[in-house]
Amino acid sequence: MLTTERYETVIVGGGQAGLAVGYHLQRRGREFVILEANERVGDSWRKRWPSLRLYSPARVDGLPGMKFPAPPWSFPTTDEMADYLEAYAERFELPVRTSTSVDGVERYGDSYVVSAAGHRFEAENVVVATGVFQHERPVMPDFAVELDPGIRQLQKGPVLVVGAAHSGGDIAYEVARAGYETVLSGPDTGQVPFDIEGPLAPFMFPVLGFVWTRVATVSTPVGRKMKAKLRGHGGPALRVKRADLEEAGVERVHERTVGVEGGRPVLADGRVLDVANVVWCTGFRNDYGWIRVPLPFEGDGYPEQERGVVASLPGLYFVGLPFLHSFASMLILGAGRDGKRVARHIAARRLKTRAPSGVEQVAEAAAS
Repeated sequence: MLTTERYETVIVGGGQAGLAVGYHLQRRGREFVILEANERVGDSWRKRWPSLRLYSPARVDGLPGMKFPAPPWSFPTTDEMADYLEAYAERFELPVRTSTSVDGVERYGDSYVVSAAGHRFEAENVVVATGVFQHERPVMPDFAVELDPGIRQLQKGPVLVVGAAHSGGDIAYEVARAGYETVLSGPDTGQVPFDIEGPLAPFMFPVLGFVWTRVATVSTPVGRKMKAKLRGHGGPALRVKRADLEEAGVERVHERTVGVEGGRPVLADGRVLDVANVVWCTGFRNDYGWIRVPLPFEGDGYPEQERGVVASLPGLYFVGLPFLHSFASMLILGAGRDGKRVARHIAARRLKTRAPSGVEQVAEAAAS
């Protein structure tokens, strides 16, 4: 016996993107359920490194209908963000099912079947809101397996951080400040030209917010160029800049890490690094194998969609992707905007036939 539940919409993922879609669907009186793999709403934030803080101030870190409960120009911690998302879901009584990990999405006539934790959900619409890191695999070069088994993260001794986008820079800075001899390897991805927590921030963030939502979009040449760079090479340094790395004693090398010699990592210029630790900050590779429908992809491996809508698969949507439509799409700032568009599209859809909602027990043949 399997429990089959039928909803108009199933949202996969209870992070900021999924909650934003849920909020807008609820305001439109639509029926939906949010499936979240973690035990608590916000756990994906709680699992990040403890000292991480958001790169945007609290004044723009709220979702629709609820401000972030912190001083406007403070930068929330990951735990604060997690608690906010949990409180958001409770305040609006969003139907979130925690500890419900989705392992498959399939087409079923004009609808979809979502399998999760031994349950079966039928829906006219499925919104994939798993974010950038939840259903993806870390990118590591093939030669990583050739490293000496004694090299790991993190033990006493020198550290190599591979990948110099903003996450790599942040980690290298913290490791160096903790007293480790640190090398940061990889091409420069640029940096924002002001201190995001400095006196100029209150003047610059409104400008950046406009650029990130209105200018840096897939509809503009500058936005399309930024999209390719961001998805392919990572974002610019935000909080930790070149001068901060130098001050902390990080050795900054712009050569890539390209191989292994004698169990030790080798740079493109042939230099062998005698390190005890390697931290890979080389991004993630998309893994949509669990979506068992003919999903179209762009050349960079991301799903082909327009403002979250997959045209070739009616009823399938994505939110929370880098440059779903704009630079802001992967930020808290953009979750509400993209979620509203997707909810509006769902509300406008009309299927020829609709299955009755509710829960019913269906017998499954043993062979199935």
